[in-house]
Amino acid sequence: MATTEALYNETLDLLRELIRNACVNDLTADSGEEHRNAETLKAFFAETPNVRVQEFEPHPGRVSVIFTVPGTDPDAEPLTLMGHTDVVPVDEDAWAHEPFGAEIVTNAAGEEVLYGRGSVDMLFITATMAAVTRDVAKRGGARGELTFAALADEEARGGLGGKWLSENAAEAFSWRNCLSETGGAHLPVNGGSDAVVVYVGEKGAGQRRLTVRGEAGHGSTPYGRDSAIAKIGEVAARIAAIEPPVTDNPIWQGFVRAFRFDPATEKALLTGSDAADYAVFGDLAGYAHAFSHLTLAQTVLRAGGAINVLPSKASLEMDIRPLPGHTQEGIDELIREGLGDLADEVEIEHLITEPATESPAEGPLWDAMVATIHEEFPDAVVVPVYATGGSDLRFARRLGGNGYGFALHARGRDLAAANRQLHAHDEHLHLEDLRLTVGAYSRLVERFLGGVISGAGGSSPLLRPRLRASERRPARGATLLP
Repeated sequence: MATTEALYNETLDLLRELIRNACVNDLTADSGEEHRNAETLKAFFAETPNVRVQEFEPHPGRVSVIFTVPGTDPDAEPLTLMGHTDVVPVDEDAWAHEPFGAEIVTNAAGEEVLYGRGSVDMLFITATMAAVTRDVAKRGGARGELTFAALADEEARGGLGGKWLSENAAEAFSWRNCLSETGGAHLPVNGGSDAVVVYVGEKGAGQRRLTVRGEAGHGSTPYGRDSAIAKIGEVAARIAAIEPPVTDNPIWQGFVRAFRFDPATEKALLTGSDAADYAVFGDLAGYAHAFSHLTLAQTVLRAGGAINVLPSKASLEMDIRPLPGHTQEGIDELIREGLGDLADEVEIEHLITEPATESPAEGPLWDAMVATIHEEFPDAVVVPVYATGGSDLRFARRLGGNGYGFALHARGRDLAAANRQLHAHDEHLHLEDLRLTVGAYSRLVERFLGGVISGAGGSSPLLRPRLRASERRPARGATLLP
């Protein structure tokens, strides 16, 4: 068994290598090159007993690799740790530190900080998952099966990673109980008390393209023409004026109550009255608003090509994020109502659409997370929240499993501070948070899987796979490594 300090050092070394591999996903199929991080992780697990390794490559270079430590008790609950290995692009000129240098700097407060793209989103958790899984394997495994899934293409919604696996090789590992990004940050609660968030769900997708038609012609004679550009401008103004109602979801209500606002402020936020002022959330105002509403963000406008030609059509694309309970039909109805008398002139096209997903804030895995958090922060209230973006956990939930975003941050890092690092210039991780997360995952895995068995040898029955080879359907693009 590795000591806590040794496990932390192993994780830090691995994290820095994962950052330096620069697996940048620019949302195109030929980017990412997660094979580099896959090779690093396979080398990290080399010579480790009791580990079954599977590799999947649905597109050249887009490699996901699955490490499974079989359990001794087939009736024990399994646990899957889902980490992604890709990162988003960088604007190098906007960085003060080398984005893929994995540089450690001591800041003015005397804290060690690691700079690098992906250091927070989410390679520090991915590295932690790998180190803890390897440690469990070296110790002989546990009663329940433990899997670490290093997934490609998460930043592009998982089409060549988690989504692909859920649709083409779902039998490769258990989706029953899954952990991924991110969680574990603190809320700035009134009165100085403490609250720690765990992600139990995430908003869905309702992307739309709105198209209007106009009268084409020469740019020198616009008089009397039906302008597609003027029309799409009016469409944009009317969309901007739409005010979706506040959700009555109990997860949102619990989040508001955790702040201990005065009764009038709390009531206004929960009912969505005109008196509701999201500024009371401080730096979390934007997150809180997105958490409580269906959001419609106008992101792409297209019209014309040549400066001397009146275009015959114009389009507006929107990133729409629904909450649990919202439907795609309801989104279209909301848009048409907002457009009013223009509705019949607007074509509504669905792009990526996905339902919101959530898991219950109860049950064995939830209880294990709460107990683990309380070991470090005994007075903290554990608050379930939704992610306003997406993660690979939604695929587990769609397959009937539970999925939670879990990590652990120091009291000084509130949720706003953690969120500011996502996709940011000079993305950086406080190494205190890495240390806390390594300890939390180590304790949580042992607690949930029913204890770790020490001293089992390489010939242990732990090598027995969850399914016999004859029972496993061959997965397209998969290789079972020795």
